[in-house]
Amino acid sequence: MFPLALIAIYCLLIIAASLLGGWLPVVMRLTHTRMQMMMSAVGGLMLGVGILHMLPHGISDCGSIDWAMGGLLLGLLTTFFLMRLFHFHEHAPVENDYPGTAAGDHEHGGHLHCDHDHGHHHHGHEHSQDPAESRMRWLGVFLGLSLHTLLDGVALAAGVSAAAHHDPNAVGIMGLGVFLGIFLHKPLDALSITFVMRQSKWPIQTINIVNLGYALMCPLGVLLFYTGYNGLDTSKQFMVGMALCFSAGVFLCISLADILPEVQFHSHDKVKLSLVMLLGVGVAYLIGFAEPGGLHNHDQPAKPEATEVSQPE
Repeated sequence: MFPLALIAIYCLLIIAASLLGGWLPVVMRLTHTRMQMMMSAVGGLMLGVGILHMLPHGISDCGSIDWAMGGLLLGLLTTFFLMRLFHFHEHAPVENDYPGTAAGDHEHGGHLHCDHDHGHHHHGHEHSQDPAESRMRWLGVFLGLSLHTLLDGVALAAGVSAAAHHDPNAVGIMGLGVFLGIFLHKPLDALSITFVMRQSKWPIQTINIVNLGYALMCPLGVLLFYTGYNGLDTSKQFMVGMALCFSAGVFLCISLADILPEVQFHSHDKVKLSLVMLLGVGVAYLIGFAEPGGLHNHDQPAKPEATEVSQPE
């Protein structure tokens, strides 16, 4: 029962983080530099968690590097095409869009990204849209991020299940790295949705409902994982391993194809942003000491249960 109770706590905290993220600019001043610092730290953390925790656990549980790498590639490509289809990340300074709040109380006025040198990189975003299209732009962002968050829920459930399966009596916090990667990233995603909706002049009540719906996507992903987990007759350990490898691909794609390139486009504060990114990677490494079995406890061979599934040569 402890793993399920832990996942329930994780889900409640992630819901709270998502709801808070939608209103983050109201309670604090989100300057351009602060946004970039947050993104650098979260990008580094997700990169470290994907490589140091999720992928090694996944390989161990799969019992086959071929299957594990296939799951990793599938997760990476799935996330890449979700981002390409829905364009769902709108990581932008929002000071000018929240007048009268902590976000809007700044001395310089306007979007801060205009005050910094971004080099010669252009994202190619089209800002001159039809009013009706612009007003519904949030829907693509919401759908893309919701699917992405369902995958996060799968990752969370797989991470905790893998730790519990390896040593249910070990001392440590199961799935801590996966949880922190999701928990710290959700406010940025929720902010993306509410930012676009505020730009499109949607009522506050509608924004609140949409933000709540998005916050519930991660627990739904957890539920979907356990529905499949309990309904399959095949090796459950193998399923957990594949889910972890798939989720590692999700984390790697988000960090390397979305968050960190966005930070790299900015030519200012290079040293500061780089150090914060490395700090995120370092935190991911240290998380290993808090998880069951200590750091890098991935070298144990998969249990015989995993051999029930045919593996490619």
